[in-house]
Amino acid sequence: MPSPFSGMNPYLEDPILWPGIHGRLIVAIADSLSPQLRPKYFVAIEERIYQTTGDDRLLVGIPDVIIKNSQTVVNPKIPNVAVAVSAVEPKTVTVPIPETVKERYLEVRKVGTKEVVTAIEVLSPKNKLPGEGRDAYETKRQRVLGSLTNLVEIDLLRGGEPMLVFGDGTQNDYRILVSRAENRPQSDLYAFNLPDAIPTFPLPLRTDDSEPLVDLQNLLAGIYDRGSYDLVIDYSQQPVLQFSEENVVWVDALLRYKRLR
Repeated sequence: MPSPFSGMNPYLEDPILWPGIHGRLIVAIADSLSPQLRPKYFVAIEERIYQTTGDDRLLVGIPDVIIKNSQTVVNPKIPNVAVAVSAVEPKTVTVPIPETVKERYLEVRKVGTKEVVTAIEVLSPKNKLPGEGRDAYETKRQRVLGSLTNLVEIDLLRGGEPMLVFGDGTQNDYRILVSRAENRPQSDLYAFNLPDAIPTFPLPLRTDDSEPLVDLQNLLAGIYDRGSYDLVIDYSQQPVLQFSEENVVWVDALLRYKRLR
């Protein structure tokens, strides 16, 4: 059964489902581009590894317990010597456990020299929230934007803080940034909303090279079908990440029309 949404399916943004979607999409993009880039380029799947506490809001070793109401008793074996007995009981707290995070991304490289021509990133929730994940990605992003490497940044998540760009005064649900090294600081931003189809965009390569088109809509449709996500998602319920009031009405009408509610 195909996805009921003609654009991005917001139910796939569920933190439980997204890691699988992310991994499948990385592989699908690579498999789609590889035959189109031969024989001059090849696509490499790379990993970024960092440690995070899992919840950046947790603090360690800062108790908020005030000791009070202690009692004083007399030690029967030592007359006239008072011994303090604390009435404070321990409380259960949580400490952050370091978690090793692995995030996959793609690099288009020249055959022979293995020079990185284009970096392709599909953002994860940790990239869009304060903490180690965002810091690690922003460091890599700045390095790429200051180099001769093209950058494609795919953001299919409504939650969190979008990556910084200048000149975009609109609020959109999703964004695809295509930044060509030779045109910087100017870049192409494909900004779209939940009811819109995901735009197709050209993959930037070296000047004068033929650029293949990346059809994320078709790739996600294949992932949804092969992953049997129609059996996993309960469309009678609201998604984990809430909609705007306008989108609530639109989604409800769409799912009722598709007889999923």
